[in-house]
Amino acid sequence: MSATLPDLTPALPEIFVACAAMALLMVGVFKKDNLLKVVTRLGVLSLAIAFVIMVAKMPGLDRVATTFGGMFIVDGFSVFMKSLVLIGSMAALLMSQQYLIDRKIDRFEFPVLIVLATLGMMMMISANDFMALYVGLELQSLSLYVLASFDRERQRSTEAGLKYFVLGALSSGMLLYGISLIYGFSGTTSFSVLSTGLANSENIGLVVGLVFVLAGLAFKVSAVPFHMWTPDVYEGAPTPVTALFAAAPKVAAMALLMRVVLGGFPTMAADWQQIIIFISIGSMLVGAFAALVQTNIKRLMAYSSIGHVGYALVGLAAGTVQGVEGVLVYMTIYMTMTIGTFACILSMRRDKALDLDINELAGLSRNQPAMAFALAVFMFSLAGIPLLAGFFGKYFIFMSAIDAGLYTLAIIGFVASVVGAFYYLRIVKIMYFDEPAAKFDDNEFGTMGFIMGLTAALNSPLSFLLIYPLLGLAGVAAASLF
Repeated sequence: MSATLPDLTPALPEIFVACAAMALLMVGVFKKDNLLKVVTRLGVLSLAIAFVIMVAKMPGLDRVATTFGGMFIVDGFSVFMKSLVLIGSMAALLMSQQYLIDRKIDRFEFPVLIVLATLGMMMMISANDFMALYVGLELQSLSLYVLASFDRERQRSTEAGLKYFVLGALSSGMLLYGISLIYGFSGTTSFSVLSTGLANSENIGLVVGLVFVLAGLAFKVSAVPFHMWTPDVYEGAPTPVTALFAAAPKVAAMALLMRVVLGGFPTMAADWQQIIIFISIGSMLVGAFAALVQTNIKRLMAYSSIGHVGYALVGLAAGTVQGVEGVLVYMTIYMTMTIGTFACILSMRRDKALDLDINELAGLSRNQPAMAFALAVFMFSLAGIPLLAGFFGKYFIFMSAIDAGLYTLAIIGFVASVVGAFYYLRIVKIMYFDEPAAKFDDNEFGTMGFIMGLTAALNSPLSFLLIYPLLGLAGVAAASLF
């Protein structure tokens, strides 16, 4: 009996990233000088090459490629979301180098762990089966647990890693229990089989299993009521790790959530839509009101991310191609806003130490006007002020909800957005109208300056030039999911 290997072409980017991660470990063992810089640059190069391979090998716009017995799928949706993940991970790698050196935790394992986490995220996005989903999810999670507690000499960092690990293990248990129920009542773990085999299913066991699966995935996107870990982990983890948490894993987990409910359970939309609406409303309201009292900027960004996940879930609750298109546009814009904001946060240094109190930004417009302007653009965009990129993201999300008849959800989202605008505008007020605090360390126009400038330009009023090309790409990607 002859065994034949599957066609591995669709998984070439993931295979390359896996080989690159192992090669980087070897470099770390044998290279002695400038170890972190060398491995970081090679890590960025590896992810860039994976991006090129992915785009070069992507199937046609009307085609879907699968491998590993249909457990791994590549389509327009996966290529779009993986592109965001790779860009977010590369940005986090570039922003981490100086911070690690200043904190004296410049160990080569850091970029390797980010590369391995990125591999897990890419597998999550292309998962077409619960088994592939779990392998990708755990590879990402295990790498992120270590990254959260990377600063071992700092109690807050080890505490963040421990909290993330314990609650992450709990969410994995809930996810596995849900998967076991779905398998027990359907006899399959394949999304493709589930989507066709549940045409008229009213099985309560499947509904309960889906509830547990959604609970496990809601933890990964830090949606209410599974958001408890987010503020503490964001505050305690090393700041470049927090930047990574806020960008790439959010995109991957949101992609996975959409793949599961739309790819595996389209006929049970009436069941999962209620859950998505509930966690969307909870996330928007908690993100809006809990952030009002925050004084630490990383905790504020944690609650901000919870709120923005709620807005993105509005599009998923619509359950339409237009809704998914809105989610893709929103996650793209959200990632640029977040990366830019964390580039500013990582520049809040005095004597190489970060000052993360919001009041330390007082008078920044007079001390460092370029940084103040960039941060103001990000705050206005996060608030959804018209003509900035964040406004367009919310516009497409809310319009998809209105077109789907979810008027109450859209109204709650609008109200939460107005409340949330207060704490974003408060930062702008502190920077431009308060008496100046001590000046931050001067940053040469290097990596941080480049990231700040590029992301600020993408969120500026000029962003409307890029919205329609982005909308076209998102439309093609969304259509491939249905």
